[in-house]
Amino acid sequence: MHSSSHTVLYDPDGLIEAELPLDREPYESLVKAVLAWTGEDGLAVRDYEQIALQLTGHARALASDVRRRADQLPKSSGPRALADVVLREAEDRLSAAIEGTVDCVQNRARLVRALYERLDRLEAALAPERVAPSGG
Repeated sequence: MHSSSHTVLYDPDGLIEAELPLDREPYESLVKAVLAWTGEDGLAVRDYEQIALQLTGHARALASDVRRRADQLPKSSGPRALADVVLREAEDRLSAAIEGTVDCVQNRARLVRALYERLDRLEAALAPERVAPSGG
């Protein structure tokens, strides 16, 4: 008899993921380090591929977070329109195959940086809506 100790969750709307904060600091440090590279830094192709995979996975999670925040704004708002543009660009860039090169890794790092910038701007746009009106 086999008994399982894990539970499978059904979450088609990604609400569980929305409750988990992204671990921003290590990825910002990685992005900064990658963008400081000035050429072939002597890593093996497989190392570049692994870094690109890490950045790609984080960019996908970050894009989902940007989408959730953008969807909280009116469709006619400027911050939402800009987020839509950034997300379309992210989708295009993430669909490109990963290569074991400095250029590929730096492109993924730039994407993560752009997504964080957009997320911060969306947070700022949403902040006034989250403040309760003062009674007076």
